[in-house]
Amino acid sequence: MTSPITAFNKAIAAYTEAWRTESPQAPQPAGTPGPSFAGLVKDALADATAAAKGSEAATTAAMTTGGDMSSVVTAVAEAEAALQTVVAVRDRVIEAYKDIMRMPI
Repeated sequence: MTSPITAFNKAIAAYTEAWRTESPQAPQPAGTPGPSFAGLVKDALADATAAAKGSEAATTAAMTTGGDMSSVVTAVAEAEAALQTVVAVRDRVIEAYKDIMRMPI
């Protein structure tokens, strides 16, 4: 029978060994550029547009062929969430611009 302390020590030893054998990752240099803010906004807008078009297509298909209403509801909810995200980002950008304009020179 193994005592709880022995089992705990074995687990710690296994984690330590796994940590030692893991290959270390080199840190990225500070000058390595990440994704640009403009690129992130552009991708988010493209996703929102695609969600709106998907919602419209699902609605049209449901009305013309009597398709599945659950897919329409899902598509509309996704489009609504994407639009709310875009509006929230827009509002925050406008608020940040106003804060910058209020700063003393």
